Amino acid sequence: MMGLFSQAGSHIRRARGLSVEDRAPEDTEPDDTSILDENEGSVITSLISQLRVGMDLSKVTFPTFVLEPRSMLERITDFMSHPDVIFGAEDCVEPEERYLRVLQYYLAGWHIKPKGVKKPYNPVLGEFFRLSHHPPISAFFYISPENGLCIVGELRPKSRFMGNSVAMTMEGENRISLLGKPEDGEYVLTMPNMYARGILFGKMVVELGDTCIVKNETHRLSCDLEFKTKVVPLFFPMCTHSHSRQGFFSGTYNAIVGRVRKVGYDIGEISGRWSHVMEFKGTPVPGTKRVLFDVAKDGQNIAPKYVAPEDEQEPYESRRYVIPRRIVRAVIERVLCRLWQKLTEAIVAKDMEAATRAKTAVEDAQRDLRRRRDENGEVFVPRFFELRKGRWCPKLSIPQDASDTAIETVESWIWASA
Repeated sequence: MMGLFSQAGSHIRRARGLSVEDRAPEDTEPDDTSILDENEGSVITSLISQLRVGMDLSKVTFPTFVLEPRSMLERITDFMSHPDVIFGAEDCVEPEERYLRVLQYYLAGWHIKPKGVKKPYNPVLGEFFRLSHHPPISAFFYISPENGLCIVGELRPKSRFMGNSVAMTMEGENRISLLGKPEDGEYVLTMPNMYARGILFGKMVVELGDTCIVKNETHRLSCDLEFKTKVVPLFFPMCTHSHSRQGFFSGTYNAIVGRVRKVGYDIGEISGRWSHVMEFKGTPVPGTKRVLFDVAKDGQNIAPKYVAPEDEQEPYESRRYVIPRRIVRAVIERVLCRLWQKLTEAIVAKDMEAATRAKTAVEDAQRDLRRRRDENGEVFVPRFFELRKGRWCPKLSIPQDASDTAIETVESWIWASA
């Protein structure tokens, strides 16, 4: 193993030229890859020399130059960036059409990502909405009474060092309810896993991989959606879902494929690239095809977010944002600015020394808080969520209508002490 690290170190330290190992992976966009300079490569080499294949990375401290300037909690909100694709789904007459609108929502958020290969901040315990630090669990809640939409979910990410890659398995699920169609029950969605390739040598690239489920039990509609990786992993992480089958690969990056089934029969297929265009083709009527999402055409139509001033935020907010009343009323969380402000400002300014100090200050404060909590025998109790039958659910009776009372109920629950 040390021989592998020594060889990797030589690849990282040498000047970047036109060698085969350093060429950008084919089919990737310029913003999809990263390459380390000599100093950054030395830091990564030193870090990697302390790791073992299969090692849990949840407690590993990463250098600030690999960080995306926002919390993982804020990244979750990317899936709410195109609410127009799912708003109004309750008005669709056929259950198959409502299901496809949910699929559109699911597929529309993956194209939003930072330039290069970057890692968001690890949320701290109690950050809106962080429920557990070890193991890491984050829950989220999104509701728009006016538009008849409610989304509740949780993520339990696990990172593993796999040799020349890092694998992040994304356990958990999204549970979507169309408030105007309570008879539909929930639409349940799981997440693909993520792989950061080329961390030892060559250019780094992030891929989504493995199989996810999008299902509605009431109407017996489901789709096994495969996120195909172009590179076959040298080491495979443990399976995260009972339905996952790992190691799918294709001849291009960011490919997806899946079959939509009803009562066990195929009614259509999904194909395309999550970074470009995704289509649905119905099988009962050959030739019927529709675009589910076109990144080039609609990817820039992101719902605006308005950040509250810092003095109106609570200490553990990622960054509070709200969306105009007629679009969405209560959002996932008010995602951070105050807690991570100094770190974010330093990263944006490319001041890595200041970023390291800011990151260390947050981490030290959390260690001290955890120590005091242990000494006093205190157990952390999440403010917004509680565990019910194995699921994290909001401590709120979810409104089923679009009245002002429903909106005020949600607002007072989230912003009670703001």
